Amino acid sequence: MPYITFTQLEDRFGTELLVTLTDRAQVPSGMVDPDVIERALADTDSLVNGYISARYALPIAPDAVPPLLTDVAGAIAIYKLHTYDPDPKIIRDYEMALAMLRKISEGSMRLSIAGVAAEDTGGSGARLTDRERPLTNDNLKGFI
Repeated sequence: MPYITFTQLEDRFGTELLVTLTDRAQVPSGMVDPDVIERALADTDSLVNGYISARYALPIAPDAVPPLLTDVAGAIAIYKLHTYDPDPKIIRDYEMALAMLRKISEGSMRLSIAGVAAEDTGGSGARLTDRERPLTNDNLKGFI
């Protein structure tokens, strides 16, 4: 289940950039190489799944992918398509995407999709032990 599709990637970053990043033939064809795109999208999906699998049920239905995950997946995929040093903005976007994924995996950022139930610890809940109150009306006579 892809978090971002080729069409979304092309809309976001443009055909020219994708041709530059994927046309790796000895004699450039001037076309986007779909195999390179597929590999980058598969790597991106694996990375995202690794972060969110502890908190959310996978796979996520294609029509239920939150826009935040699509944005994160786009930043990661375009970073992975670079064979040489990417532009500083692409590096910053990639680092921010990883930071968001960390927050999602820690639970400090939530997605609007069905989550996974927390594991049962085997306990019966909170236990309280009540003791006798040391201060009563009888033993406080003369203080009040």
